[in-house]
Amino acid sequence: MVKKQQKNKEILQARPPVVVVLGHVDHGKSSLLEAIRDFRITSKESGGITQHIGAYEIVMDGNPPSPEASARQRKITFIDTPGHEAFSAMRARGAEVADIALLVVDSAQSVQPQTKEAVMAIKRAEIPMIVVLNKIDLPTANPGKIKGELSKIDVLVESFGGTIPSVEVSAKEKTGIDELLEVILLVADLQELKAEVDAPAEGLIIESYMDGSKGPVATAIIKKGVLRDKDIIATDLAMAKVKHLEDFQGKVIEEAYPSQPVIILGFEKVPAVGEKFKSYKTAEEAMAKIKTEQPKREIASAVLDTDPNKKVLNMILKGDVFGSLEAIDGMLKNLPQDKAILRILKSEVGEINETDAKLAEMSKAIIIGFRVKISPLVAQFMKNDLDRRLRIKTFDIIYELIQDVRRSLEKTLEAETVRTDVGKLKTLLVFWGEKNRQIVGGKITEGELKKGLKLEVFREDRKVGAGRIINLQRDKKDIDKLSKGDEAGILFEGNMKIEKGDILVAYIEERKKGEL
Repeated sequence: MVKKQQKNKEILQARPPVVVVLGHVDHGKSSLLEAIRDFRITSKESGGITQHIGAYEIVMDGNPPSPEASARQRKITFIDTPGHEAFSAMRARGAEVADIALLVVDSAQSVQPQTKEAVMAIKRAEIPMIVVLNKIDLPTANPGKIKGELSKIDVLVESFGGTIPSVEVSAKEKTGIDELLEVILLVADLQELKAEVDAPAEGLIIESYMDGSKGPVATAIIKKGVLRDKDIIATDLAMAKVKHLEDFQGKVIEEAYPSQPVIILGFEKVPAVGEKFKSYKTAEEAMAKIKTEQPKREIASAVLDTDPNKKVLNMILKGDVFGSLEAIDGMLKNLPQDKAILRILKSEVGEINETDAKLAEMSKAIIIGFRVKISPLVAQFMKNDLDRRLRIKTFDIIYELIQDVRRSLEKTLEAETVRTDVGKLKTLLVFWGEKNRQIVGGKITEGELKKGLKLEVFREDRKVGAGRIINLQRDKKDIDKLSKGDEAGILFEGNMKIEKGDILVAYIEERKKGEL
């Protein structure tokens, strides 16, 4: 028994830490990675927001920490997760595959809702956290204030009596970066991260899409084993005979080790984001796995149940990668649907094509695209569509897409007339009446009265008529507005005769567009 344990221990090798970067939008996550690996991404992303999960690897300078450690131990894999709240689900998945989480907070601002969301994701994943106080170069930076705010959400850093390390950095000035990397490796060493390398390769798909020239492409993190060119692998939904592997910079590599991010080409169809994969000796074994699991895990379009009493907005959703579709779908489901229902007829990766257009025309659906092109045939049809039967919009930024869909849902709702009571008058005297007009006097008991307001007349708690204020007077002088406690003379125009003791209720009506 002892010998077996020793053998198992021998095939476990130290592996680099996988680090997830979380935090509020604009707090500098992408800039921090840029500073760490000198690999620019911010300028390539719309609105400064990283739109997809990406994985990047850096190599530390200096000597290995011990004679037994290999060069691979001095590598660190970073997972860059999107910063906007629309990507909560993707952030959570990033934390699940990671060993350590960096919580990036702008030291010149404050803890934000997305900061709290990130903390929750880290705690759910049960992984160590390092607080990174960014933008320390700004004159308004106040790291002590941020640490205090973090303590209120149960994130106690070491200087506040807790156990969570914190590092002050400036991504812009590239200061504090070495210290941060050292802390990451220290936390990793405490975990003694190891993985089997002699076992069949296993990993997790963190991104996937269809490339026009390469075919299905997947980005993965290797969890154990060594993935090699020509290996046969399968997720629950897709199989691949690996054509070739690329590192995160697109360079062809022959093999990928545990914790290493790798781009895999050779899938027969695009695998689903978040799926685990394993390597198999034969294609038959891999296909058997797919046939067993596929019925359980097949991806379906998000079609919500409809209520005949509610308005319905049909939609076709097209995205550049599965990760984007997943995030958008999750955010759309969070839109209020008490009054109007969003029904997604189709959700898939790829350009907006003729099939989408025909389905949209038949179902009177809108087509929403995220970072995708419109096929030439569909573009020409739109140009000739004088009746504007086909409605297509494309977006590069997630939250703009979500807000546009919200507005489209609201447009399906009918405008509402909202009434607000603004004042009451108790009639004390009736001076004069002619045709449909009267002069009455009384005292304002609630609110205020203005010229032009509509009135309802109540007699013994029963509505007996309606009209409006033509003129308003006090002490025989015209006046625009009178308030509670004032005595007022009113020139009333209406469909009945007011009597002493009647209560006049003044109100306004506003026509408001439908809101979710």
